[in-house]
Amino acid sequence: MRIIILGTCDTKLDELLYLRQEIIKSSQGRAAIVLIDAGRTPVHHDAITYPQEVLTTLHAPSPSKDVSTLPRGEVIRYMSACAINACKDALRPSQVNPPHMTITGVISAGGTGGTSLASAVMREVFPIGFPKLIVSTVASGDCGPIVEESDITMMNSVVDIAGTNSLLKRILSNAAGAIVGMADAYERPMQDSSHAQNATDQRKRVGLTMFGVTTPCVDKIRDQLESMYPIECFVFHCTGHGGKAMERLVREGKLDAVLDITTTEVCDHLMGGNMSAGPDRLEAALQAGIPCIISVGATDMVNFGAIATVPEKYQSRKLFEHNPMVTLMRTSPEECKEIGDFIAWKINRFAKVPKKVQVVLPKGGVSMIATKDAPFYDADADKAIFDAIETGLKGSAVEVISDERQINDESFAVDVAERMARLMDL
Repeated sequence: MRIIILGTCDTKLDELLYLRQEIIKSSQGRAAIVLIDAGRTPVHHDAITYPQEVLTTLHAPSPSKDVSTLPRGEVIRYMSACAINACKDALRPSQVNPPHMTITGVISAGGTGGTSLASAVMREVFPIGFPKLIVSTVASGDCGPIVEESDITMMNSVVDIAGTNSLLKRILSNAAGAIVGMADAYERPMQDSSHAQNATDQRKRVGLTMFGVTTPCVDKIRDQLESMYPIECFVFHCTGHGGKAMERLVREGKLDAVLDITTTEVCDHLMGGNMSAGPDRLEAALQAGIPCIISVGATDMVNFGAIATVPEKYQSRKLFEHNPMVTLMRTSPEECKEIGDFIAWKINRFAKVPKKVQVVLPKGGVSMIATKDAPFYDADADKAIFDAIETGLKGSAVEVISDERQINDESFAVDVAERMARLMDL
């Protein structure tokens, strides 16, 4: 196995060398280490595979800059760009990197600056499913901006990455064992040519979006697709990063179709909620031209934290305490029209193959709590989103299906699953 250690050797050399030593020990000498120095100041040591001077010359973005003159924040951004290029080089098969010695893991240890640098590199270069581990002083805090839609594993260093005291040594040793185990587990399926593995690979991969209030629908769709067709379902929780992760996998070519049942992240993007997936949400599957069914699950709500954290301008609105940490705000008719317009615009603008796109509107209720007599029932708001989508897609090649059932009706879910199977020619 080959494992990348990414760090800043001008400030963390002793700690990174100890981590290197422990990885070699944990692997019983099987691990070849690629140590990449992304520090500000050049350091010379035989263990460094990619010295800082190599990063800032051979792997520098254009135009190149003199790192010594840059402020700290700019240094991190610039050295991240250099390290991204160096990691791509380390991954590329060559005489130096023969195919049988591919990279099977990446690890870093550092404070806020090193964590920011390493996480940017890991998110950009290494795909979801590839072993990625960061030992960090900030791992016990909010890791959302660090991990984003990726699967970076965070380990709290407890003490600063400063010196090699007995506690830090113990934690770095644990991290070494973890990355070796992860790399070993990652490498194993690549060597497995069994019939079972090949059969799994032949299944079509479908991404589905889900929220608590659309779970019955998505569970039934998943059950129907996996029991009736050669399909493997990937369900993404629409917390912001969930939608981003699904769209990243589409861009990486790892999903063959998308059932975007739950588009609540659009509400948070437009209304300033906590679970926005950003302005690019909905684009990946449409641009890829793969079969795509879009619905309006959970568009009756915007997500905030504890009820006291709801912005003052929304405090007078209809609020629902989902749990002590999550407060939902009912979307108004005006907001629902904006959400519907956004969805229709995205489809019109980005659908590469409109005939492979369908929109299903569950007019009996868009979530578990938006049906008649439920807390978020609002016929005017629902009508606003339905009308906006139908008007926005009128005359297009995209089929819009108006269904009188509510989204969690079992028969609705079965019909949606069958629609997807037909779109996929199964």
